[in-house]
Amino acid sequence: MSLFRRISPSIFIITREIVRWFTEGDVRLRESVAFWIDEPGVGGLRRQSIVDPGEGEVLVRSRYTGISRGTETSVFLGRVPVSEHERMRAPFQEGDFPGPVKYGYLNVGVVEQGSEALRGQTVFTLFPHQSVFVVPADAVVPVPRDVPARRAVLAGAVETAVNVLWDAAPLIGDRVTVVGAGMIGCCVARLARGIPGVDVVLVDVDASRRSIADRLGVRFAEPADSPRDRDLVINTSGSEAGLQLALDCVVTDGEVIEASWYGDRPVTLALGADFHSRRLTIRSSQVGAVSRHRRATRSTRDRMMLALELLQDAVFDVLLTGDSPWTELPAVMAGLADGRSTTLCHTIDWTDAP
Repeated sequence: MSLFRRISPSIFIITREIVRWFTEGDVRLRESVAFWIDEPGVGGLRRQSIVDPGEGEVLVRSRYTGISRGTETSVFLGRVPVSEHERMRAPFQEGDFPGPVKYGYLNVGVVEQGSEALRGQTVFTLFPHQSVFVVPADAVVPVPRDVPARRAVLAGAVETAVNVLWDAAPLIGDRVTVVGAGMIGCCVARLARGIPGVDVVLVDVDASRRSIADRLGVRFAEPADSPRDRDLVINTSGSEAGLQLALDCVVTDGEVIEASWYGDRPVTLALGADFHSRRLTIRSSQVGAVSRHRRATRSTRDRMMLALELLQDAVFDVLLTGDSPWTELPAVMAGLADGRSTTLCHTIDWTDAP
């Protein structure tokens, strides 16, 4: 089976179901609905058959999925570089880039079958947009009772923010700027403000994000008014202008944490000015691996459990700025990809889906 898994997760899944069909006899098939990207810029809903969970597996019925706007719209538009096709695979992705591909990783649902200990629990899973699915029991993480299901969709964003801050390692009293008031930037800012004495400024070109910053309890600035000489600057804007601004704002000998992912877009920076004389550093942060500062002591599951605990903070609800029924998912994804929508986190409601 490991050979099939290395070749293609989708081949492995299909093979597993065929083997189970012949070895376990009368296994009940059920129908689900999933969102697939058929080709760059074109997506649709497909019917998929799944079988009942086997030993060590659970069947989950989705309540909400969330759209990770930066990454998922890049995938939707076919902007994953060929060199990153394997590294960018989502845990339960089917198909291959640029398409057809089923992609996503923000799913909150309820366990209907499988482990007795998990049955009836609301869980978070790194699964794509699909109404019902079967995964290994250890792939789901229970959501704390006082975290609403829709808010729990933000677990992936908060987990990313935790990793960014583990990489950045801000100190008590630091002056921290977060460039980009998107879903990740807002989560980073909210978590960073909890460190004693830390002054957090959230920077964005969209002045309407000031009200979001106010709710998050941090200061807001437009790029022209960004404070300088910041001890630490984290760029989550996904733009070269944002990264350049981060370099302009950080202190001499300072470090910029680059948490954006640009897909196949080139980035040009003015490194011929004072970048060398001020001895600046740019360091990437990416959620695919636990930060090296915690890798020896924390697993990815530990990190996800921490993110879900942090979501007991009801202020995170301010990031849930859009919601649509599952039938509208293709149109919603297309709208996010072409820039028509300025939503932070758009959730998809799977109520009444097959």
